[in-house]
Amino acid sequence: MKAESTNQRGTPVEPVIDTPFALERLIRRDRAVIALGLAAIALLAWAYLVRMASGMHAAAMDAEIHAAMGMPGMRTWGAMDLVMLFLMWNVMMIGMMLPSAAPLMLMVVGTYRRRGPGARGMTTAFVTGYLVAWTAFSAAAALMQTALHQAALLSPGMASRSPVLAGGILLIAGTYQWLPLKNACLTRCRSPLDFLSREWKEGPAGALSMGLRHGLFCVGCCWALMALLFVAGVMNLVWVAAIAGFVLVEKLMRHGAAAGRVAGIVFFVWGAYVLIRAA
Repeated sequence: MKAESTNQRGTPVEPVIDTPFALERLIRRDRAVIALGLAAIALLAWAYLVRMASGMHAAAMDAEIHAAMGMPGMRTWGAMDLVMLFLMWNVMMIGMMLPSAAPLMLMVVGTYRRRGPGARGMTTAFVTGYLVAWTAFSAAAALMQTALHQAALLSPGMASRSPVLAGGILLIAGTYQWLPLKNACLTRCRSPLDFLSREWKEGPAGALSMGLRHGLFCVGCCWALMALLFVAGVMNLVWVAAIAGFVLVEKLMRHGAAAGRVAGIVFFVWGAYVLIRAA
């Protein structure tokens, strides 16, 4: 491979590729750069969540103490609370979902590199589109949480106070695991090559569009699982990590789809038990 780092004006240029071996070496380098970038973003997201969870845990303890003393613990959330809640959900979705989408993103950078220069920039556009979809979901989740808070249905730890709410969420999550829509979205998420063959678009706008569509498929696949956080606590990091791990199994493991159906039965039975016990 013959490479030239800058042109006569000092502007970086793409290396010239003259052998298949050089191309594969360049693809491996691109994938390493993208993989390190995705890992860094996910780790930063988790570090932020750990720090935020510790602060929220202390605030929740104070609220519980106030409630035990007969002091009012609920207050109306303002615009800044909603913004911080949206930020929390957005960072949490990045930390939870990027690892499961990484294999497709690494495939994207290799495909773009084989088609010409600008592979990293195109992949960045793809990742951006993917995150836009989860940003929209984060906004909806923040609005839902605000409504539940105002209705006094959530504890200071952001978990359901109502067995009817908790049981209903579990029933919905369990049922959704068996619906055709869930299976269609999961199939797209589990088959990166099939997704690229169906959805491929050229150019930066095309990469952004593909990333957005893949993100929407992921939202369609996982939104009910994310709703389970309202059962045990939105900032319960054990649950956050468990759901993130389950998403990885469902999307990447050989029998992930079957595991998802088994989990659906567990959620449904659990929800029915919660509702029957509350009756």
